[in-house]
Amino acid sequence: MTVLAHSHDKGLHDRLAGRAIVFVGLMGAGKTAIGRKVAQALDLPFIDSDHEIEHVSRMSVPDLFERYGEPEFRSLERRVIARVVREGARVVSTGGGAFMDENTRRLIARRGLSVWLKADIDTLMERVTKNKNRPLLKNPDPRAVMQRLMDERYPVYAQADIVVPTRDETRETIAAETVDAIMRYLDGEPRKDVSS
Repeated sequence: MTVLAHSHDKGLHDRLAGRAIVFVGLMGAGKTAIGRKVAQALDLPFIDSDHEIEHVSRMSVPDLFERYGEPEFRSLERRVIARVVREGARVVSTGGGAFMDENTRRLIARRGLSVWLKADIDTLMERVTKNKNRPLLKNPDPRAVMQRLMDERYPVYAQADIVVPTRDETRETIAAETVDAIMRYLDGEPRKDVSS
């Protein structure tokens, strides 16, 4: 990823000042895959909030949903994200519903930079149909569920500091575009409107 080579020269770690880079977006947007690449490129620790939730609860996310319901899962998610974001400069991928929580959004605004990976419905559906572990899509019409989630969540995701369109492109390309967007943001450039 040659685009990323200059990031250390500009003192990115100093400019982050202990803030986390937090990926938000719907399931299938690539938050974990792209987050991992960005963390590697920037030499930062990577945390997947869903994996962290599974670690502390000793249960899978689908099992947590089934046994305790979405409100209890969201409460645990809020606490886990609050802890990992307070631990300093790192890259964090969050579950699709995490940024919908107002307290989580406020915490991320104070302690991090939020990056929305924005995708169209066809891209998302193509990706999520490969993974059967999606509790919110256990429905006879998963595309309608996804559309409803987009309608509800995209206006909230749009509050993120940085928006990066994700599409049928390599992870390396999207990660490089994300790092460039982070650098521009830290340079004080106004956020560009993008559409996927």
